[in-house]
Amino acid sequence: MTDTNANTDTDTSTETNTIDIDSRVSSTDRDPLAVDEVAALTTRIIDNVERVIVGHRNAAEDILITMLARGHLLLEDVPGVGKTMLARSIATSLECSFNRVQFTPDLLPPDVTGVNVFDQQQQVFEFQPGPVFANVVLGDEINRAPPKTQAALLEVMAEQQVTVDGETHPVPDPFTVIATQNDIEPTQTYDLPVAEVDRFTKQIQLGYPNEAEETELLGRVAGHHPIESLEAVATVEDVNRARETVAATTVSESVRSYVAQLAGYTRDNARLGVSPRGAIALVRVAQARAVFEGRDFVIPDDIHAEIHPTWSHRIQTADTVDSAHVVDNALDEVPIE
Repeated sequence: MTDTNANTDTDTSTETNTIDIDSRVSSTDRDPLAVDEVAALTTRIIDNVERVIVGHRNAAEDILITMLARGHLLLEDVPGVGKTMLARSIATSLECSFNRVQFTPDLLPPDVTGVNVFDQQQQVFEFQPGPVFANVVLGDEINRAPPKTQAALLEVMAEQQVTVDGETHPVPDPFTVIATQNDIEPTQTYDLPVAEVDRFTKQIQLGYPNEAEETELLGRVAGHHPIESLEAVATVEDVNRARETVAATTVSESVRSYVAQLAGYTRDNARLGVSPRGAIALVRVAQARAVFEGRDFVIPDDIHAEIHPTWSHRIQTADTVDSAHVVDNALDEVPIE
């Protein structure tokens, strides 16, 4: 089931864009933007997204922070609240290549990653890229596909490459997966493997708009949908240079130690605590948060602002304990030094 309200994309087909899968530039060849330039860039992008999306500025910010932190994002919510349209609006605002994959029970791994096809004229196998070869990949209702198909994303989400028949193919840079998950039909969906959940940097929910926001939304889409006239306000190169700015943001030893102690607390007080990958993800999104705030260094407040959407989905607890409660306890018990 795809989102069907005015904030959402009702096209259920797989979208593909032509892209040179061998065109990658080393990060060492890019000049980072100044911190104030990144702050201005992100404001411009979010303002542009709000021409289409009503009432989800924080969610747009979460997606941008995830992209600048070189990560991926999981959107879990009921159908029809604008998950698909939000992803499209971000990609359009960034002038990024964008592919959408509708996950279904009969979807196969090659439908996602690509496949080698035999060329009878040339008598050779040629790789036909799948929809993961784009800057922004939307996996719509990812939990409708069986685990085998979901697992097709494991390599590309972790390593930004796809291996088919022993040959490795890099995906475009930047690369971000935004996946949506239906959380109201458990008997018709599959659980995401723990390894895949851990690859999602952040997990967020959108929620329903309030009355004023929904009234504004209905007015905007009474005629043509605003996504049809949305234009890019940033380039792929802008994103990559902003990523370099984020990567260069200072994380002091005391902040790194604080994150390590928080992670240790979750491992000691949950059935499954935060992995080292989760700790790295928190540091990276805190770096992006600092740049959003106009700083070139991370402070504990950045950790506090990002810890729940970055860690809560990674923690597994007893049925009577909420994972968010474990995170809250960690913040209460671990001192800031």
